Amino acid sequence: MTMQRKIVAEIGLVLYPEVQLAAVYGMTDLFRIAGDMSAARDDAGAPAIRVTHWRKSEAGDGAECVEDSHPGTPHAPSHLIAPPSLVMPDKMQSMRGFAAWLAERHAGGSTLCSVCAGAFVLGEAGLLEGREATTHWAFAEALAARFPTVKVDVDRMVIDDGDIITAGGILAWTDLGLTLVERLLGPGVMLDTARFLLIDPPGRAQRPYNHFMPRFDHGDAAILRAQHWLQASGAKEHSVAALAAVAKLEERTFLRRFRSATGLRPTEYAQQIRIARAREALELTRRPVEQIAWEVGYGDPSAFRKLFQRITGLAPADYRRRFGVAAQA
Repeated sequence: MTMQRKIVAEIGLVLYPEVQLAAVYGMTDLFRIAGDMSAARDDAGAPAIRVTHWRKSEAGDGAECVEDSHPGTPHAPSHLIAPPSLVMPDKMQSMRGFAAWLAERHAGGSTLCSVCAGAFVLGEAGLLEGREATTHWAFAEALAARFPTVKVDVDRMVIDDGDIITAGGILAWTDLGLTLVERLLGPGVMLDTARFLLIDPPGRAQRPYNHFMPRFDHGDAAILRAQHWLQASGAKEHSVAALAAVAKLEERTFLRRFRSATGLRPTEYAQQIRIARAREALELTRRPVEQIAWEVGYGDPSAFRKLFQRITGLAPADYRRRFGVAAQA
């Protein structure tokens, strides 16, 4: 006689409009594999995770279950996940019906989770107010602008705030999934699952993947001239006097308007340009780090290494090992 598996939690995946189905089914498979790993450790009484899929109810607000890995008993999702979206946040449809349902579930004790643009779904439900949260680094400004009380931190891949868990990039569903497996089935099963799927355990940072994306649509023509000059020159010369002259502004006025338009001081902006070029050289060439430092404008390799690690989270050599396509050529 086969013993009935103990269900330790029901995880519901929210199928909002334009949801990324690859993430939905990827997480569904990950939790099933975790259950198999649990069974391999203790076949007699191994716990399992029930996975359900939820769509907006056709009858009105709320949601209805459309797929269930362990049917036959009443639903009580202990965790609900808003997966990534296939469209950019500004193109996402209103989640009004889902948002109210998610808020009700959270009030009833469910842990709410999101991946990538799924954070906007939780934000619309009013569940991120005053909270630290993460999303894809490219969506950070949009999330902060739409929900000003959210403390957006895109350096971290997963922010576990107990009853709210947010994960960063589009493929960060693996990080979130393993975080939940560790919480529900234990670290041993989590590590077995990660090894089987050939993915890293949770703990990655977004910073190594976060590339500098300067803003050029701010509408300040004088500052835009300075930005174009910095890009074209590789920011080799970035003194306030030189930049103010390019912008044709008084220095104090230039500093104020540059910070307002770009969100950075001129020195920080120049550092980002230089480090972006250094990253590209580390990815695509095998030139020595010292040579790359000199080429992007740093005469002191030690200072370059410190700045590179502060901005990317990795030392230059470690960055090349992870992302260098020419390293083994």
